[in-house]
Amino acid sequence: MSTRRVPLSVLDLALVADGATGVQAIQRAVSLAVDLDALGYRRVWYAEHHLAPGVASASPAVLAAAVAARTSRIRVGSGAVLLSTTSPLIAAEQFGTIAALHPGRVDLGLGRAFTVPPSDKPGAKPGEKPSGGPAAKAGAKPSGAAQPARPPASDFPRLVDGLYVPPAPPNGLNDPALRERLLAQQEVIGAHRKPAGFREEVELVLALQRGTFRDGTGGAYTSPPVEGAAFDLWLLASSSGESATVAGELGLPLAANFHVSPATILDTVAAYRAAFRPGVLAEPYVVVSADVLVAQTLERARVLAEPFADWVLSIRRGERGAMAYPSPSAATAWTDRPDAERALVADRVDTRIVGDPATVVERLDTLARVTGADELLVTTATHDPAETRRSFELLARAWGITDRAAEERPGRAVSVA
Repeated sequence: MSTRRVPLSVLDLALVADGATGVQAIQRAVSLAVDLDALGYRRVWYAEHHLAPGVASASPAVLAAAVAARTSRIRVGSGAVLLSTTSPLIAAEQFGTIAALHPGRVDLGLGRAFTVPPSDKPGAKPGEKPSGGPAAKAGAKPSGAAQPARPPASDFPRLVDGLYVPPAPPNGLNDPALRERLLAQQEVIGAHRKPAGFREEVELVLALQRGTFRDGTGGAYTSPPVEGAAFDLWLLASSSGESATVAGELGLPLAANFHVSPATILDTVAAYRAAFRPGVLAEPYVVVSADVLVAQTLERARVLAEPFADWVLSIRRGERGAMAYPSPSAATAWTDRPDAERALVADRVDTRIVGDPATVVERLDTLARVTGADELLVTTATHDPAETRRSFELLARAWGITDRAAEERPGRAVSVA
């Protein structure tokens, strides 16, 4: 293939299909990773989601360790460990332990988790915040996560050099019943940790890895699994806020969430590049995520994609989090959906990259070009795990990474069920 394309990686949610179990979803995720390794994908990351019936990826470190032990080349990691539920020390020790056994193949992605922001309803106390830590956004989220702050409506929708940038969806978190459910969920998750400033927590990981950490009194600490550990530290961001700027200021690589927040992708990347100073990296490095579904024909891809709107709606309504992924036969037709529901999910439906291999490759090329991505991180949701595997296989072959992987490892066949 003559066209030089950026590397491809995968974000896997260990999706639970309607009628399946979490146990099956986790087993299938590990099996899929073995295929992704053979197909030539650069890395596979696991998100952190809790109490979501349709997502079994709750322990990124455990999944990453299991996959690393069963693969030979692909990098494994988190997209992301959430600092409202896990301290930076514990996260670094978990991934440092994996890296000791699989050096040079491990990524520790950190994200600022969503918590319920203060209400702006009349009667709310100024500055009042619910329990569970500061509101933020990045990477994987507990079920019921809100959308990032919306840019001015007059700026959207936009077509930027061929890339559709939609308006952000309405934010419905002022519904008192919904807020109560989300706060109750945070209690069950146990998101009571009082994190320090985000930059401070990221710097703690870097200092432990370098063996230079000192506490506020000057006391030195050493974490044997972390000091000198061969993992790469990443930050995930869904907006131009603190996550993107801290990544830039510390010279870290950034994963920017187009698939979660397409309205903010260009601002997120721009803020990171503007803030970048040489640090861990000499130059900026940006991974951009995308929801992708590939089938042999456009018509087949559209059929498989039909349940996606129902699934996104279940996340954004926040009642129980991501539902078990429906089958196409159970999906609500777009034309039958109320206008309010369409408005809530249109940004993700309209920016999901669905089609035959040639169509998907063209749109991914546009995404990489317009955002300046150094790498793309694709996530795929279908009801049938075999269709998900097939989508990744078709994309890998159309993108050319399978051909390169075969050249690097002659004699190894690639077969996806």
